[in-house]
Amino acid sequence: MCGRVRLSTDVSEIKIAFRIPPERPTPNFAPVWNGPPTIDLPVVRRDPRDGQRSLDLLRWGLVPRWAKDTKIGYTTFNAKSEGIETKPTFRDAYQKRRCLVPIDNFYEWQKLGKDRQPYAVALADGGLMALAGLWEIWRSATGEVLRSFTIVTTSANPMLAPLHERMPVILDPDSWPAWLGEEAADAERLISLMVPYPEEKLALWPVDKRVGNVKNDDPGLIERVEVEAAK
Repeated sequence: MCGRVRLSTDVSEIKIAFRIPPERPTPNFAPVWNGPPTIDLPVVRRDPRDGQRSLDLLRWGLVPRWAKDTKIGYTTFNAKSEGIETKPTFRDAYQKRRCLVPIDNFYEWQKLGKDRQPYAVALADGGLMALAGLWEIWRSATGEVLRSFTIVTTSANPMLAPLHERMPVILDPDSWPAWLGEEAADAERLISLMVPYPEEKLALWPVDKRVGNVKNDDPGLIERVEVEAAK
């Protein structure tokens, strides 16, 4: 799964990394070191009107068009890739509204006896990570508009399996056009993208347990710590 992320890279640098035209609006976004679901995060989408990429703030936790209210978003911050094309909550977004979610790293926890040790997971080269996402637009009966997204997950690779059985789908730049719909991609092509990311391209290190509390949000959370033996 993926339920906590860091995005501290400057938004202008995100636009450059994801090849978003400089004339496109730049969202006002403060660095997040311990971001949980329901917060707004910058998401890369393809604008169907001109075909350009855009960077927009969307709420983490997908709310489908047919939802009566936004409460469903508390449980839909992740979407399993297996059968995603047929699940009522995600199938429309999967077909028409795929996006990229830029992050610097995500966090995962490993059980150690009665305790849990958090780890940071990032790209080995230290670059921005692009997670596969889906986005949706929801309108209430009173005209309220909410744009939201979810992060697609797959089975964990050997590095992350001891921590959790799932991991987010991570996409390399050469896969972005197909995922965003900038180039034709049939069902087989999309399925081939939703696979575990190679472990040799990732870095993993233990971090302070303070990351378990969303009220803690500072650069110190990603510093490496020594892991205590299980009690």
